[in-house]
Amino acid sequence: MGSSIDKYEEVMSDREIMDAKSGKLAPHLNSTPVEIFEYEYPELSDEFKQIQHEMYEMFARKHMDYGLNNIALGGDLTQTEDKKFSLTGLCIRLTDKISRLKNLLINGRSFVQGEGMEDTFIDIANYGIIGLLVGRDKWKK
Repeated sequence: MGSSIDKYEEVMSDREIMDAKSGKLAPHLNSTPVEIFEYEYPELSDEFKQIQHEMYEMFARKHMDYGLNNIALGGDLTQTEDKKFSLTGLCIRLTDKISRLKNLLINGRSFVQGEGMEDTFIDIANYGIIGLLVGRDKWKK
């Protein structure tokens, strides 16, 4: 019986052995990539979700300050040309954010209070999502 346990442990990873001994179940072979990722990288997974929450909060705050027209630029985003104009505006804003990020990296500090590197990365990510919302025809009143 001892040799069958040794063979079983040989095909299991150290993590699987530790989890089996502690009663923690590893994802099943039919698990989704998300389930496997969350199992393999719980801290990274949790932090990613926290960042998404921070992004959403910033998106909501800025949306309430600026409104829909800030992205629509006065156009009707159901019209191809107006949508293209809006996406061009987003591209320009992204270019501005990337320029700010480059300067933050070069200077090692922000000269505008509240606009550091984390804020800049969140802005860049949110503009990407706004671009998807415009492209999917969700940016409307």
